[in-house]
Amino acid sequence: MGFREQASRVRRIVGIVLAVLLIGGVAVAVAAGRDSKDKSTATKTVRGVIGSEKAEFFADPDVVKALAAKGLTVKAETSGSWAMDQLPLKGYDFAFPGSKAPADELQRRSAVKGGPLRPFYSPLVVVAHRAAAQVLADNGLVTLSGKSSGKLLMGPYLRAARTDRTWQQLKGAEKHAELTGTVFITSTDPVSSNSGALYLAAASYVADGGRVAADEAAIDRTAPLLRKLIQVQGAQQTSSDAPFRDFISGVGNPLVLVYESQVASLLMQRQDAGDLVLLYPDTTVSSDHTLVPLTATGRRLGELLSTDPELRKLVVRHGFRPQGAAAEFTAATAGHTDYIDQQLTGVRQAPVPTATVLRAMARRTRG
Repeated sequence: MGFREQASRVRRIVGIVLAVLLIGGVAVAVAAGRDSKDKSTATKTVRGVIGSEKAEFFADPDVVKALAAKGLTVKAETSGSWAMDQLPLKGYDFAFPGSKAPADELQRRSAVKGGPLRPFYSPLVVVAHRAAAQVLADNGLVTLSGKSSGKLLMGPYLRAARTDRTWQQLKGAEKHAELTGTVFITSTDPVSSNSGALYLAAASYVADGGRVAADEAAIDRTAPLLRKLIQVQGAQQTSSDAPFRDFISGVGNPLVLVYESQVASLLMQRQDAGDLVLLYPDTTVSSDHTLVPLTATGRRLGELLSTDPELRKLVVRHGFRPQGAAAEFTAATAGHTDYIDQQLTGVRQAPVPTATVLRAMARRTRG
């Protein structure tokens, strides 16, 4: 073999080796790039069912981004808190009702150790149009602490409900053509909705002299009054979102039961509150939003909502009060104290009956 032929053969061999190495190098680079991409952007999907009052929180792009940074993508469906235990939850990672009682029922179906988590809460409040709030104040059912906030006196209000008091019977109401008919608070369906059920819990506690309903006899004592509170409303929603939106748009009843978080979120997003007056019932119930983990991934979500600084900041931005972190809520609502009672001054928390008793109480309101 001549020198030229040998040199040509060597060049061909070297070229083949380099090509193999190059192809291998590209393959390694692509694989490495793919691995790097997975580590930086891949997330694990967490499926759950939530109360509708938390839908906007989980849909918030900043919340989605903050959870993705922790490796989670939440896919949530909404349901009334008291209807969640009727759902087939196989394949779900968590259930997130609006209070402890329905969470306790759901917990019995979970094999995950550690129990439920309560990352945030919100007290029940009543929103009123300014004219309605002033008339109620002039007739001893409300005390006002400014033009945009005050307290609903549950004792006088329930006495008015017991006697079917109308707006026309209240002095000063004649100046406001929109104030007609029976005085009542619009609430959600207590059979399926958390806020509606907790409304009954607070009302029964006050009506029964500060006693928590514990048996059929206790239910009997307050059933006629609770039936009036519910049946005067006619058809009810399963979520507080629709009645609150109706109120803000100026339609519907002048008194609506909502969560404080709905008002606080509206204010912090600098939306127009119109003539809204925020009334804190002097006896109310706080809605402890309680996450029941059904898998280990569901528990991780609950822990992140409870402890992650960025997520807690977003929880507050949506109007909720983080558990054990009053200062965060106080700082965020500092510019809205004409509405928000940051310390819940003079507001008594009514204990909530067991889920069994509260369900029975809700069913009795139907007649």
